[in-house]
Amino acid sequence: MKKKDEALKKVHKKSKSRKKKELDRSLLTPDQQAFLEREEKIDKINEKLNRPVLGITYICSVLMIGLMIYIMHFMVADKDEVIANAANTRLDSYASDVIRGDIVTSDKKIIATNDGDTRYYPYDDLFAHVGGYSKYTKAGIELVGNYYLLESHANIVERAFHTLREEKNEGDTVVSTLNYELQKTAYDALGGADGAVVVMEPDTGKILAMVSKPDFNPNDIDAVWEEANSENSKSSVLLNRATQGLYPPGSTFKILTTLAFMRQNPKNFEEYYYNCSSEEQIFNNVTIHCFGRKIHGEEDLSDALANSCNQAYADIGTGLNVNKWRDMLESLLFNKSLPYTDASATSRFYLDGRSDKGYIPQTAFGQGDTLITPLHNAMITAAIANGGLMMKPYLIDSIENYKGTRIKKFSPSSYDTLLTSDEVDILTGYMRKVVTNGTAADYFAGAAYDAAGKTGTAEYDNGNHDYSWFVGFSNVEKPDVVVSIIIEESDVNGIKASAVARKIFDAYYNNGLDE
Repeated sequence: MKKKDEALKKVHKKSKSRKKKELDRSLLTPDQQAFLEREEKIDKINEKLNRPVLGITYICSVLMIGLMIYIMHFMVADKDEVIANAANTRLDSYASDVIRGDIVTSDKKIIATNDGDTRYYPYDDLFAHVGGYSKYTKAGIELVGNYYLLESHANIVERAFHTLREEKNEGDTVVSTLNYELQKTAYDALGGADGAVVVMEPDTGKILAMVSKPDFNPNDIDAVWEEANSENSKSSVLLNRATQGLYPPGSTFKILTTLAFMRQNPKNFEEYYYNCSSEEQIFNNVTIHCFGRKIHGEEDLSDALANSCNQAYADIGTGLNVNKWRDMLESLLFNKSLPYTDASATSRFYLDGRSDKGYIPQTAFGQGDTLITPLHNAMITAAIANGGLMMKPYLIDSIENYKGTRIKKFSPSSYDTLLTSDEVDILTGYMRKVVTNGTAADYFAGAAYDAAGKTGTAEYDNGNHDYSWFVGFSNVEKPDVVVSIIIEESDVNGIKASAVARKIFDAYYNNGLDE
C-alpha cells in the first residue's frame, strides 16, 4: 500500500511539472486518476489559503524597503533640515557648550553678536524684526538660524582644547541674504510711518531687505517683552508686519482680478471696453466710484489697470465665475500657508459661489474682506517677474565658522509654476503701463531703469484712513529686484508706497547691486 501511494505521488508530481504537455490520463488506472483529482483539489485549496499570506509578505517587503529608503534619504538629505527646525526646543541645550554665533548681512555687517554673556545688536532697531531676538520665544533669523548659531565648526584641535578646559567653543556664523544698504534705505524711507517693506530677488527668492514698523530695540527686549505682554496691552510692536500683518490689498489686487478675467475669457479679454463715469451702480444697491472720484472715460483692459479704475474692475468682477476665481487665488496660495521658514500669516479670500453678489464689486478691486500679507504680495509679484515660477523666499545664504570658512551654502528652491509665459508677458505689459502712463508715472519719472508695478489705496477705519500699497519690479526685460510696500495711515503721514519703492530701486542701482 505504501509503495502504491508513493507511486501515485510520483505521478501527481510528474503531472504538475508538465506545463506545456498535458498528461494523458487515459493511460492511468482509475485509482491513479482519483488520486490526482484529490491532489489537485488540495493544491487549489492551498493556493487560496496562501494568497493572503503572500500578499502580506509582499506588503511587508515593500514597507521595509520604503522605510530603508526613507532612512537613507533622511540621513543624506533631510537630517540637517529636521534638526534645524525652529520648533526643535532641544537646540537650546547646545548653549551649554557653544557661544552663540554671529548673524551678518550678505555684505558682512554684523547685526547680532555677543557682548560677554549678553546678546548684542549693533544696529539697534534697523534689523529688529527680520534679525529678531534670542530670548523668550525667539524670532527672525535668531529663530530660523538657531541650530546653526549653536553649532561649532571651529578647528578640531581648538575644540578639543576647550573641551579639556571645560570652556565653550565659538558658534558658527549665519550669513543672511540681507543687504545693509537696501535695509537702511527701506527703513529710512518708511520714516515714522507704520507699515512694512519686503525686497527680494525674483529668480532666487532671496530676501534682500525686510522692515516692519513700529519697531523696537532688541537690546531692550526684556522691557519690550514685558510691555507687550502686560495685562490690557494693545502693543503690536513685536508683530512683523511684513510676514504676519494682514491688510486689504487695495488696487494691487487688480492684477489678480485681471488674471482671473484673462483665464475665464481667453478669446476676448483683449476686447474689453469700459466707459468710466462719475459713479456706477452695481446690483442696484452697490455704488462704485473711483479713488478721488476721478472720471477715466473710455478704457480698455490695460488702461483700466494703469488708471486703477474701480468702476471697470467692479464690472469685471461681476462677470467672473466666483468659484473659478477662488480656485485660481488658492493656487496662488490664498487660504494656504506660505512656503516660508519663519512665522507668517495666511492670506484670506472668502468669496465662493454661495456668497452675496453684493460683495463682488468691492472685492474685485481689493476692498471687502480679502486680506494679504506684504510677503505674499511680494511672492506673487516675483512669480510674474520670474516668468511665472514662484520661488520660496529665504533669509539664510550660508553658514561659516567663526573664522570665515564656509561650512554650508543654501540654494534657491522653487515652489511651482503658477502662470504661463503668455500671461506673464501680458501682465508685465499692463504693469509697465502703470509706471509709464498710469498712477505710478509721477514717482518714476526720470529713472535710469525701467520698472513695472501696481499702486494701491485701501480704505479702512470706516473710510477715515488709507493704506498705501506698491508692488513691482525693476529692469522689466530681466527683472532684478521685487518690492512689496504697505504704508499705514498714508493720508495722515503723507508717505506713499510708490515713493518708497523709487528710493529702494535707486539704492539698488546706485550701489551697484545689479552687477
